[in-house]
Amino acid sequence: MFALLAARNITLRPGRTLFLLLGYGMGVSVMIVLLSIGEALLTQARDEKLVGGGEVTVLPEGLDVEVMKTGGLGGLYFSIDHARFVHHQLLASPRLASRVTSAAPQIEGKLLYVRAMDGREWAVKGAGEIPSASLAVGAGPSVSEGSWGDDSLDRRWVSPTPLELRHQVDRFHLPPALAKDDSSWAEWHYFNVLSADGRRWAFISYILAGAVQERASERWGGQVLVTLHEQGRPERRFTSTVRSRDVRFSTADANLVLGESTVQVEPDGRYAIQASATEAATGARLRLDLTFDPTPGAYFPGAAVGGSGVASGYAVPALRADADGTICVAAECERFARAQGYHDHNWGTWRGVTWEWGSARLGKWAMLYGRVQPADSLAESQPLFLYLTDSLGFRALFRPKRIAYEDGRRARAGTREIAVPSRAEFADIRGDDTVRVELMIDDAVANAGRVRSDQWFVQMKGRAHVTGRVSGQPLTLDGSGFFETYRKGPAKP
Repeated sequence: MFALLAARNITLRPGRTLFLLLGYGMGVSVMIVLLSIGEALLTQARDEKLVGGGEVTVLPEGLDVEVMKTGGLGGLYFSIDHARFVHHQLLASPRLASRVTSAAPQIEGKLLYVRAMDGREWAVKGAGEIPSASLAVGAGPSVSEGSWGDDSLDRRWVSPTPLELRHQVDRFHLPPALAKDDSSWAEWHYFNVLSADGRRWAFISYILAGAVQERASERWGGQVLVTLHEQGRPERRFTSTVRSRDVRFSTADANLVLGESTVQVEPDGRYAIQASATEAATGARLRLDLTFDPTPGAYFPGAAVGGSGVASGYAVPALRADADGTICVAAECERFARAQGYHDHNWGTWRGVTWEWGSARLGKWAMLYGRVQPADSLAESQPLFLYLTDSLGFRALFRPKRIAYEDGRRARAGTREIAVPSRAEFADIRGDDTVRVELMIDDAVANAGRVRSDQWFVQMKGRAHVTGRVSGQPLTLDGSGFFETYRKGPAKP
């Protein structure tokens, strides 16, 4: 009977029957797919190779979970760069405290090599995690004997003290293999401070240069360089050269001794700096004694650039800081009290290298932008980065393609003058976020660069105006800062 009814229905209404059969087939197909996905999810949930615990797993963009498990070529060098920074400033930051109960950094199945004293070597798989953090997200192991808890290194990773954080970000380096024979290797602490009225400022550098890896040799040394500026007047330049035997630095901390001049990180994380230098033109003696108190969370963890024979690194332990103390020339002193301050750290080879750079304090916000350009690269080959922080730390990162200058000012370059910027502008769009930065230059000086005989290094002081939208919130910021670029001009004598 059923077969007869089906045959009659197909004969009398073939179109309707075909439509019903197609719908039924699609329904069965969808159900098969859903059941397959459910089975795959259940299998993965039971897979001991997957990191467990918590409600959300954060991985680098584009990483395939199966590749991570099986160790394919795409996962060969799997790592999360600046994992500490990601943990402190993103996952476990105060900004997400209302939504993130706890965050646990973990890594599974990392390829490691164990080498014995006799030269034998074995490939092993390693794992790493912070015991207290893993327990907090329900991912702790079952301990059958003994204890499993944080040690001092775990505690330092998860919640470093201000002192430990400064040393971690701001430590010194030795030249990498590609730079060991490059005489242009240099590394320095840089500070700047701006007076309350915005008309006077100082650039302070503690520099190491040469073959610093040869600690016992005289092929390297140090220099203190302080330039004092007053808007509309020529800069004053003070220097002090220090032989290698009077230099103390370490690859484990940020402290530095250059003869009578020092940089010391205090237990509370403040920088205490002292310097003594002489003005070549007049013989006047400068002495400074300043402290820089970094704003918590307002730092850039560092970036290293390699390739094309160039090694370059840069970190900003104090993107925003309050400066206190004095700068004295002869018997005349200027006192700073909670003045606008900044500190960064640079290292690398600098033969033929140019850059764009700038930083500004914008109320409770701060910004940093820049780009390093090797001598053999195209002028516009590298985008800039724009890094923003607010009172809770890191806020946003943008990658503007170019910076546009208006060269409406003049600055003395040697015995003549060159055109330098009076204004600059750059912008970017990242998803739903937008930003536009305008720089208005109040003062500029040109110093001899190291790229070509007609290349000049331009340092500027001015104002920044930032507009846009970040995380759906409109942005309008204003403040003061310092900016750097390069310009062509008369050949150096």
